Amino acid sequence: MWSRSRAFAALLVAAIAGPALAGCGFQPLYGSRTTTASGTQLSEAMAAVDVQPIPGRVGQKVRNELIFSNNGGSRPAPPRYKLTIALKEQDIQQLVQVTGNARGQVYQLQAQYKLVDVASGRVLHQGTAVSRAPYTRFQEVFANVRARYNAEDRAAKTVSESIKSQLAAYLATT
Repeated sequence: MWSRSRAFAALLVAAIAGPALAGCGFQPLYGSRTTTASGTQLSEAMAAVDVQPIPGRVGQKVRNELIFSNNGGSRPAPPRYKLTIALKEQDIQQLVQVTGNARGQVYQLQAQYKLVDVASGRVLHQGTAVSRAPYTRFQEVFANVRARYNAEDRAAKTVSESIKSQLAAYLATT
């Protein structure tokens, strides 16, 4: 339980720190007026990222998520950057029964990406994004396929969000 003196102290600290933090240059990463260090809008810089095709069903999901989150489904801007992504998929067995059958599985998706400047061909930024999505195996084949697809879709969405955040953080500082 807070005492009145503690509540007053917390209010006093907030009143003093609020104006001090307002002038520190902090701005939200995804705000409508967020600009990069060079003065362009972050949304324009993100829309200028050309996401290269990625092989496979999961690769297509990651690519589609990134394209839609970068330009909102509108017409893409002329590319200034090229994003190449290599995916590595893995199934990890969990909850192994005495018979040797695994009831639980974890689908792991790892993405290595490179952001390349189109004009110079120079690698500007590179990184990794990893996601794990658990799912349960059943005796029915169709149920296993659907559970696996669902885990792949969840992992693809998480990886694309991670890549987008990392790219936005990089582009906001350049």
